[in-house]
Amino acid sequence: MIAVDRGRYTCILSAVSDAPTVTAMRARELGRKSVVVGDRVGLVGDTSGAAGALARIVRIAERRSVLRRTADDDETTAEGRLERVVVANADQLVIVSALADPPPRTGFIDRCLVAAYDAGIEPLLCLTKADLASPEQVLGYYAELELPYVLVRPDSDLDALRALLAGRVSVMVGHSGVGKSTLVNRLVPDAARAVGTVSAIGRGRHTSTSAVALRLPAAAGTDDDPGWIVDTPGVRSFGLAHVSAESLLHGFPDLVEATADCPPNCAHTAEEADCALDAWVAAGRADPRRLASYRRLLASRSGEGDPREPERNPGDPLAGS
Repeated sequence: MIAVDRGRYTCILSAVSDAPTVTAMRARELGRKSVVVGDRVGLVGDTSGAAGALARIVRIAERRSVLRRTADDDETTAEGRLERVVVANADQLVIVSALADPPPRTGFIDRCLVAAYDAGIEPLLCLTKADLASPEQVLGYYAELELPYVLVRPDSDLDALRALLAGRVSVMVGHSGVGKSTLVNRLVPDAARAVGTVSAIGRGRHTSTSAVALRLPAAAGTDDDPGWIVDTPGVRSFGLAHVSAESLLHGFPDLVEATADCPPNCAHTAEEADCALDAWVAAGRADPRRLASYRRLLASRSGEGDPREPERNPGDPLAGS
């Protein structure tokens, strides 16, 4: 299933490039089960794909991965308890961040990494506007993670990115204004996704309004699977209330080893006098900004702080959440 629009679902009958698309509606017998982009579904009725034809979705196959987010981090609030499934059955989360205009926000990238690890899908960092600023500070922040990345400039041929997308279902997420829609339009010229501008205060308009799966064009003369990308609306926050505190830590693999020396039931907060994370960072084994980011996420789960507000560490030119 490749798109959802006001109760109508656009489905593709097979993975071959010339397969027809079918418009379908959800059958009543599915009850409260939601259907999302990326789902594998069973159809009955008119599956000809002809104009005006309408099939019914009667079955949703078991999902091998589910990428979720909440509107808020705080699990004590209604917004925090409301999970939103972004996409099903994805292999890779492409985190799109500009290096300038707007500046990179490592707090948001950290959130996306936590969501990716929790969903069991691989992250890929895509740094756009590489003609405007150096990636050194961002890449240095993630040096211990060996996070795969790709740099994109306006004149880039995108071959490196296409190679990382080939044969996979990749979800693209990013703040508005980072150039995600421009990137999608370059990858899939027939996509015609809207392209917005960045306002004077660095917040782009939300130019994509719904998630949609797009087949990447195949290279001329080859039968290789070029893969799919799922373009998502620009987001200002990526709430993690659905992620347990234990899973949250695993979004920071550079800190996990240190917790083996923590006392039982350690909350890993700054108030825990015997938490081993502080000594780990003091010994130079992890970036102090990473520990600060992890503890901000822990605090926001209990309703402390505003996860949507950009935060900066002293002397840190990188924006926070």
